[in-house]
This record gives sequence, structure tokens and C-alpha cells, in this order.
Amino acid sequence: MEIQVVVFSLAEENYGVDINAVEGIIKMQAITKVPKAPSFVEGITNLRGYVLPVIDLRKRFGLPAAEPDKETRIVHVEMDGVRVGMLVDAVTEVLRVTEEDIEPPSPLVTTVDSAFITGIAKVDERLIILVDLVKVLSIEEQANLKTLQEDQA
Repeated sequence: MEIQVVVFSLAEENYGVDINAVEGIIKMQAITKVPKAPSFVEGITNLRGYVLPVIDLRKRFGLPAAEPDKETRIVHVEMDGVRVGMLVDAVTEVLRVTEEDIEPPSPLVTTVDSAFITGIAKVDERLIILVDLVKVLSIEEQANLKTLQEDQA
């Protein structure tokens, strides 16, 4: 079996998410801070009239912070029924990955908590860390983001 993966970079490492979960890729735009939001929630943005919570994956994964630049993108995904924007350093490509290319997560390959990862894809001598969107946010955090969306709508 083969999947297509949207590849993005964070802190010099390549990450990927299943293209079926990606609703769009947006250039960096204004993000409004929200009081009392968790530290990894950058804020909310207006996406064609829809309030989209934006999470900073660097903060969520415990990576060093970075200022947004012209390559920064918001990857619009659906996580267990909650629509969220993920702030990433850059989106680089879409790749086809076969099951044979994927190995279980290893703490030796990345500093990111393996709870957030479904596996490591080896593609042409490169390693792509596959993100488990279901585990990026806990059920409670998903509920909080849904409430945040409704409060701001």
C-alpha cells in the first residue's frame, strides 16, 4: 500500500502528514492572540470567514522557537473532527511513501516525543518523521480548541 505525504520542515528536520488530512496550505497571515490559550496555541486566524485555531508545532514538539519568514506556512488539517492550522517552517513537497519505507518511531532519530509520531519514512536517503495528527492534541485540548472557535465565531 502507498500513501501520499505532505512534507514540511521544522527546525531542520523533515516531517510529513497524510495528504488525506490536509485541507489546504496557506501563506503566513495575521494571527490574533487569544488570552488564556495553551502556550503552543499561536492564536486564531480568519480563513475565508472561518475561525481557524493555529498551533505552533515547534512549541508543541518542544523545539526551539523561530520567527516566521517568507517560507512559513499554515498547514490546514482536520484532527479528529477539529479543523486546525499547524504553523510550520516551510512546506517542501508531496511524496508517495510505501509501507515498506516506514519504520517504527525511534528516539534515536528525533528529539520529538514518539507519542506524536506514527513512524519514520526512508525516502531516497532521507528520513521523514510521520506525524500522528490524532495524538498531536489530547481530547481535552481538541475540545478547548473547538470551544475557542465557537467563542470567536
